[in-house]
Amino acid sequence: MLELFSYGDAGWGDELVAGLWITVSLAVVTLPFGLLLGFAATGCKLSPMKPLRFLGTAYMTVMRGTPELLTLFLVYNGLSLIVNDIWSWFYGDARPPELSSFIAGIIALSLVFGAFAGEVLRGAFQSLSIGQVEAAKTIGMRPGQIFMRVKLPQIWRFALPGLGNLWVNLLKDTSLVSVVALDDLLRMTKIAVGSTKLPFDFYLAACLIYWALSVTSEFIQGRLERHANRGVRRA
Repeated sequence: MLELFSYGDAGWGDELVAGLWITVSLAVVTLPFGLLLGFAATGCKLSPMKPLRFLGTAYMTVMRGTPELLTLFLVYNGLSLIVNDIWSWFYGDARPPELSSFIAGIIALSLVFGAFAGEVLRGAFQSLSIGQVEAAKTIGMRPGQIFMRVKLPQIWRFALPGLGNLWVNLLKDTSLVSVVALDDLLRMTKIAVGSTKLPFDFYLAACLIYWALSVTSEFIQGRLERHANRGVRRA
C-alpha cells in the first residue's frame, strides 16, 4: 500500500504533494483579499451613510446565502464572458486570454470569505471601548493613528477566534475548485482513484491531509490568540 504514495512513476506521492501545494497556495493567497473585503464590508455596514450601509448589508447577505460552489461557477463562467466581450470590443476577432482556474478560485473564495469575515469584524468593532477612543482623541491622535494603535490591536484580539474558524473553512472550501479543472489536492486524489480503482485508500489519505492542515491551523491560531491576549487580565 505504501508504494501507492511513493514518489516517481510507481506511486502518486508527487501528484498528491503537488495538489497539496495548490490547495495551500490558493488558501494563502485568498486570505488577504478576503480580509480586505471583510474590512471594506464592515466599514460600509457601520457607515453613517445609508447607501453604504445598504451596500455592505446586501453584499454580506447575498454572499452568505449563496452556495460557495454556485459562486465559483458564476465567477468562472461570468468573468470569462465579460473578459471575452471586453477583449472583442478592443481587439476584434483576436483570441481573448483564458481566465485561469486559480484566479477564478481566488476571486470566488475571497468573495465568500469576505462576507463571513465582515460579520466577525463587525462584532469586533462593536466590542471596542468607546472610552479608549475618546481618550486617544483627547491626546491629539489622528484618526489613522487611533485605528492602527488603539482599534486594530483590539479588533484582532476579538476577531481571531472567528477568523480562525473561517480560515479552516477556507482550507476545506478550496476543494471546490477541483470542479473547474484546477489540480488541487482533491482533483489529484480523484485522478489517482480513477487510475488505481482504490477510492478508500486515496480518499482516506486526502481526509488525513485536510485534517492535518486543520490541526496545524488550530495550533497556529492558539499561538496567535495567546499573543494577542498578552497582558489581558482574565476573570
